Amino acid sequence: MRILLINPNTSESVTDLVTGHVRRIAAGEAEFVPVTARFGAAYIASRAALAIAAHGALDCLAEHVAGCDAVYLACFGDPGLAALREVSPVPVAGMVEASCREASSRAARFSIVTGGARWEPLLREIVAGLGFGDRLASVRTIAPTGGEIARDPAAALDALAGACRDAASDGAGAVILGGAALAGLAERIQPSVPVPVICSVEAGTRAAIAAAASSRDGARDPDAGFDSVGLGPALARLLAPR
Repeated sequence: MRILLINPNTSESVTDLVTGHVRRIAAGEAEFVPVTARFGAAYIASRAALAIAAHGALDCLAEHVAGCDAVYLACFGDPGLAALREVSPVPVAGMVEASCREASSRAARFSIVTGGARWEPLLREIVAGLGFGDRLASVRTIAPTGGEIARDPAAALDALAGACRDAASDGAGAVILGGAALAGLAERIQPSVPVPVICSVEAGTRAAIAAAASSRDGARDPDAGFDSVGLGPALARLLAPR
């Protein structure tokens, strides 16, 4: 199985971090093909950056989806998830959606911990839009952004662990450690947190592999088509009327 891994941030270092972690999780069960958005924010941390990332993710899909069995939108924010599913010929797994599903299967209520204060209202909106709003106990953030955590993860461990313990006190039976740049940190802080800590990258990986397996039941017929101006050639072709 081939899975297109889209990083809609423009940081190649984040792509490398996530890809390495994903490949270890997959253990040869699937081949992941990583691509990085060619425009947009270095690391998404605002509504504007998230909106641009949705376009970047669509652009990546159009350029690279051929020959793949599924797509993994490897960003904790799921930018453009619904749009990707509208036009993709193969299933698309989103990191937030997959994490919420896994957390809901393990606890009646869950919380999210991530880096960057701006994400708190954004994630509440995203989780509600995915239909998990009534299961969300809280969103806890720490001051460093995901990009800053990626540059020095060890420096953020204590703060992340403390936020996870605070989330547990909010009534969460599980905590999602959200963010592509936080890949691999959940297992490092789990010993000091009283409830399960779910790595969003790992949850998304499992969902993407399951999606790729399901795609073997037959190709999907993308539901889109309109005239456009100024888009990249591959995306314009994907979205053109049929």
